[in-house]
Amino acid sequence: MLVGRHAEQAAVGALLSSARSGRGGVLAVVGDAGIGKTSLLSYAVSIADGMNILQTRGVQSEAHVPFAGLHALLRPALRALDRLPVPQAEALAGALALRPSREEDRFAIGAATLGLFAAHAEERPVLVVVDDAHWLDGSSGAAVRFAARRLVADPVAVLLAVRTGEPSLLDGADLPRLELDGLDLDASTEILRESATEYADDRALHDLAVRLHGETGGNPLALLELGSSGAPLHVTPLHEPTVVLATVARTYVERYASLPDRARWALLLLAASGADELSLIALAASKMGLSFDDLELPERAGLITVRGTSAEWRHPLVRSAVYGSATGADRRRVHRVLADSLPDAESDRRAWHLALAATGADDGASTALEQVGTRARDRSAYEEASLAFERAATLAGEEKRRADLAYAAADASWLAGAGDRVRRLLDEATAQASSPELQIRIEHLRGHVAARSGRMEEACEVLLAGARAAIGVDNERAVVMFAEALNASFYLGNPATMVSIAREIPAAASACSDPRSAFLAALSEGMALVFSGEGERGPAMIQRAVRLLESSDDLRDDPRLLVWGVMGPVWLREAADWSSFVDRALIVARERYAVGVLPNLLFHVAVFHATSDRWNEAEAEFSEALDLATEMGHDAERASALSRLAWLEARRGRFASASAHATAALDLSARRGLAPVEIGALAALGEAELVQGRPSNAAARYEHLQEVLVARGINDVDLSPAPELVEIALRTGDRSTAQRLSEGYRHEAAVKGLPWVMARSARTDGLVAAEDAFEVCFEEALSLHAATVDIFETARTHLAYGSRLRRTRQRVRARAELRSAIEIFDRLGADPWSDQARAELLATGEQVSGRGTPSVATLTPQELKIALMLSQGSTTRETAAALFLSPKTVEYHLRSIYRKLGIASRPELAAAMARH
Repeated sequence: MLVGRHAEQAAVGALLSSARSGRGGVLAVVGDAGIGKTSLLSYAVSIADGMNILQTRGVQSEAHVPFAGLHALLRPALRALDRLPVPQAEALAGALALRPSREEDRFAIGAATLGLFAAHAEERPVLVVVDDAHWLDGSSGAAVRFAARRLVADPVAVLLAVRTGEPSLLDGADLPRLELDGLDLDASTEILRESATEYADDRALHDLAVRLHGETGGNPLALLELGSSGAPLHVTPLHEPTVVLATVARTYVERYASLPDRARWALLLLAASGADELSLIALAASKMGLSFDDLELPERAGLITVRGTSAEWRHPLVRSAVYGSATGADRRRVHRVLADSLPDAESDRRAWHLALAATGADDGASTALEQVGTRARDRSAYEEASLAFERAATLAGEEKRRADLAYAAADASWLAGAGDRVRRLLDEATAQASSPELQIRIEHLRGHVAARSGRMEEACEVLLAGARAAIGVDNERAVVMFAEALNASFYLGNPATMVSIAREIPAAASACSDPRSAFLAALSEGMALVFSGEGERGPAMIQRAVRLLESSDDLRDDPRLLVWGVMGPVWLREAADWSSFVDRALIVARERYAVGVLPNLLFHVAVFHATSDRWNEAEAEFSEALDLATEMGHDAERASALSRLAWLEARRGRFASASAHATAALDLSARRGLAPVEIGALAALGEAELVQGRPSNAAARYEHLQEVLVARGINDVDLSPAPELVEIALRTGDRSTAQRLSEGYRHEAAVKGLPWVMARSARTDGLVAAEDAFEVCFEEALSLHAATVDIFETARTHLAYGSRLRRTRQRVRARAELRSAIEIFDRLGADPWSDQARAELLATGEQVSGRGTPSVATLTPQELKIALMLSQGSTTRETAAALFLSPKTVEYHLRSIYRKLGIASRPELAAAMARH
C-alpha cells in the first residue's frame, strides 16, 4: 500500500522519465524497516511502461552465496552477454558460473555489469530494481555499485532500497538518496482505515490514529500490524524507531508461538533454509515428518503467503522474528537436517548449513567451507570467499589449518577491498601460524595493505622485517618485500633508509634465478642512489633495470611489475624514447582489467607524460588516478595524484583548482607522513604564486620546500627549488642571494651530472651572469635541454634568454627566443607562462597576436580521456571498455567534444588533438 508518498512518487517518476529520454540515473531509497521502501519500488515497476525490468531482492540467508543477487538480477539480460567485449563477457560469465572461471580483478565484474546494463538497454530503456540491497552478497553489491556510479548516457534507471543503519553497497558510494520518513497523520489514518476494521466510528479511528502515529512515528508497517492487532505501545519515542519495530517483531513472535508444534517446526525450517522454493526443502521437511500442509496455519496467521511451491514472508522481520525466537538447539537441528537433505548441486548451501549446525570444532564442516571459499575465489567473489574461509578457520580442529584459513580469509578480504577486516584476520593468522613460510606471507600482506592505505611507516617496518626473515626461506619474496619497503621509505622521504635497504637486496637476489628479482634489485638500488644524491651510479642502475625488463616479454606483461617498470623512465628524465614502453604498460593493464594497479600506474604514466609534451594526457591520467584511488581507499596514491595534478594545474593557470588539490594533498601528507607528496604540493603552490607575480609568497613556499628536503636528508638535486629562488631573488633586487644560490646549485648539479639538472643550472647561471657571459650559459642550457624530454623547461630557458637579450637591446635575437618560448607554452597549454613570454615579446616592439583559448583546454578530464583514445584510433567500444564506461556514454561525451572543438568527424578530432 502506497499512501501519502506524493513527493517520493514524483522523484521515482522523474528517474524513470530521465531513463526513457536516454539519461541514466540512480536513486537509493533509504529508511527503517516497514517504512514503505518496497511499496515505492513496486510503484516504480507499475509505471515502468515500455521498459525492460531487471529485478532482484537481497536475501539475508544468501549474503554468503557468490553473486547470487547479481545472477538473479541479470538473468533476463544474459542473452546480450555476447555483445560485450570478450574480457568483460568472460569475467561476468565466470562470475555467474556460466562458463569456466578464473580469478579476476573485482572491478572487472562491475565493468561487465555496466556493459550488460547498456547492452540490454539497446532494445528499450531499462529499470533496475534491487530491494533489500543491504542483504545482497558483497560481490553482487560491489558490481551494482560500480555500474551505478558510471551511468550517464544510457537509458538505465537504477532504484535501490536499503535499510537505515545497515552496511550496504551505498557505503562510500556517494549515490543520490531519498530518505523515507514516517507518514503524516492523514496518511496514517488512511492506512488504519484499511487495517483497523473494528474501528468503524470515525472519531474512534481518529483517536487511534493520533495515538499510533505519535508512538510509531508514522511507520506504515507498525501502523498495519499494531492497528490490526490492538497490541499496546508503551509510549515509544519518535526518535527510537527500533523500539517500535521490536514491538512489531514481538507481535510476530507471539503469532508464531501460538501455532501448533508441527506448524512452528515447518516455519522454522523455512526460515533456516533461506529458500523461497519449497521443493528445495521438501526432503528435509519429510525427514522431520512435516509437509507443505503444515504451512497452512502460519499462512492464516498472516506470517507467510504460499503460492504453488513457493512461500513468501509477509515481511523480512517475520523471518528474523521466527528464527531469532527459536532456541540454539532447535536452529542447529533444522540446519543439520537441511545439510543432510540438499542435493550435490547445492554443495555451497550444504556447507553453510553444516557450519550453522556445528557446536564446536568440526573438520567436516570446515573442509566443506574451505571448498566453498576456493570456488568463490575462483569466481572472483572475494568477499564471499573471505567469509567462507574465516568461518572454516573457526571450525578447524588443527592450529595449522586455522592459521592457513585465516590467512586465506585475509587475502580474499583484501582482494574484495575490505581493508578494515584484513588486519584483524591477519592478527588471527599470526597468533596461530607455526611455519616460517606462512608467517612471511602474512607479514607481506600486512605490509602491502599498510602501504596501499598510506600507513608508510608501518609498511616499511613490517616489510623490512618480513624480508629479512624470508632470506633463505623464500628469497624471491624477500626481494619483492625489500623493494616494497624501499618504496615505502621513498614515500616517507627517507633516503638513508632507502640506501640501507638497497644494500640488503643483493644478498637475497643472488640466491634467485628469476629475472624479476634481478630487475627489482637493480631498480631499487638505482632509486635509492638517485634520491640520496648519487647522480651517476643511480641512473645507470635504473637504465640497467629497465633494459632488463624491456628485453623480456614475460616481465613486461607481468601485472605485478607494470608500475615498477614505468618508475624507471620517470626517474631517468632522459631523452631516450621510452614512450612506447610506458604506453604499452597502460594498455596491458587496461586489457587485463588490472584495475587494482591502475591508480599507481596511471600516476606514474602521468608523471612521465607531464615531463614531456603530453600534458593533456597527463591531466586526464592524474584525474583518473585520483578518482580510482579515492574509490579504492588508497590514500598514498590519492595524495600523490592530488599533488601532481595541482602542479600541472598551476602551470596551466588553473589556480583555484591547483590550490584546492594542493591543500588536500598537504592534509593527507600531514596525516600519513608522505614527504614526496608534501614536496610536490609545495612546488605547485610556489609555482602558482610565482607565475601570478607574487614573489614573496612564492619564496615562502619554496623555502618551506627546501626546509623539508634538508630536514629529511633528501639530496636529489632534481627536487631543489634553487632555480626558482634565484629568479625570485632577482625580481626583488637581491642579487647577492641570487648569486649565492646559483653557485651552490651549480655544484650540486655537477655532482649528479645529468642533462636535465645541468640544463636548469646553466639557465640559472645565465640569469645571474655578467653582460658578457650570459649568452654562453643560455646556449649551454639549450644544448643540454635537447638531451631531455622536458620541453617546458626548454621553454622557460627560451623565455629567460629572450628576456636578457631584450634587456641588452638585442631585440631581434630576443624575439626569436621569445617566439620559441611562446610556441612551446601554447602547445602545452601553459597559459600564464605564455602570457609572460608575450609581454616580453611586446616589449621588443613586435606586435603580438592573441593566443585565444585553446579548445582542448575546455574539455573536462573525462572528455579529454575519451578524445585522446578516439584520436589515437580506438573504437567507441574499445574506449568504453578501457575507461569502464558504456559505448553510449562515450558517444554522449563525443558529441560534447565535437561541439567544444568545433568539429564533426574522427579525422578532425585526430587533427585537433595532434595540434594540442
